[in-house]
Amino acid sequence: MRRGPAAGFTLVEILVALLVLAIALAATARSLGAAVDTTAALRDRTLARWVAEDRLAELELAGEWPALDVKEGKSSIAGRDFVWRRETTATPYARMRRVELSVLLAGEDAPVARLTGFVEQAQAGTQPAPPPGGQTESGQ
Repeated sequence: MRRGPAAGFTLVEILVALLVLAIALAATARSLGAAVDTTAALRDRTLARWVAEDRLAELELAGEWPALDVKEGKSSIAGRDFVWRRETTATPYARMRRVELSVLLAGEDAPVARLTGFVEQAQAGTQPAPPPGGQTESGQ
């Protein structure tokens, strides 16, 4: 009795299948790594933008007239450390100042976010709006 060819896969077929699987897994790992890097960069840019917005809001709420200078400081948000740089310049309007905020990750040179705002000098004799609820600082 003569037997027919053996059923099953040959060693070459198995090796080709493993090669195809390895290539597919490598491509998947690479795309997942790129997605993680993109997510981390977006997180850093979002947090840096929040730092810049906070610094500009603090300047506006303090009601101070910023000097024409450059100031630097540090801020932390969501466990990340940032360095901010505020550059105040003149505008064609005497009662307006241009404030440009650059926010960098601590230890890096390139800004992660930039924000430009304008601050108006308060007019003499004007008082800031009362806080919500109608109460002034003296409680009246």
